[in-house]
Amino acid sequence: QVQLVESGGGSVQAGGSLRLSCDASGYTYSTYYMAMAWFRQAPGKEREGVTSIDNDGSTSYADSVKGRFTISKDNEKNTLYLQMNSLRPEDTAMYYCAADYRRPPMKTIAPMSWYSYWGQGTQVTVSS
Repeated sequence: QVQLVESGGGSVQAGGSLRLSCDASGYTYSTYYMAMAWFRQAPGKEREGVTSIDNDGSTSYADSVKGRFTISKDNEKNTLYLQMNSLRPEDTAMYYCAADYRRPPMKTIAPMSWYSYWGQGTQVTVSS
């Protein structure tokens, strides 16, 4: 069983930055072998894929965050990161970390139904 714990959320003004972390534990193999992603869910909206990093290190981004967000993975620390710059009020949401040991079926962000492991989320609030 894999446990994922997000941290780093908070409140920030528009234009500011935050870095989210997702610590993985309780696994047999390291995050090196994992496909991982960040999803977010705003109040009253469906959960959406923000960015993913596959088993081979390739990354995908939603159009709304391209050029502002960067996903990375430290396999020594078994931690996934999301660096968020130039934050906007529309980025306000609960952010979730997701992971799976399988190879994603596509070169874009896999749907949330594909990921087997999920964290509890961390809140990001951006004020104007």
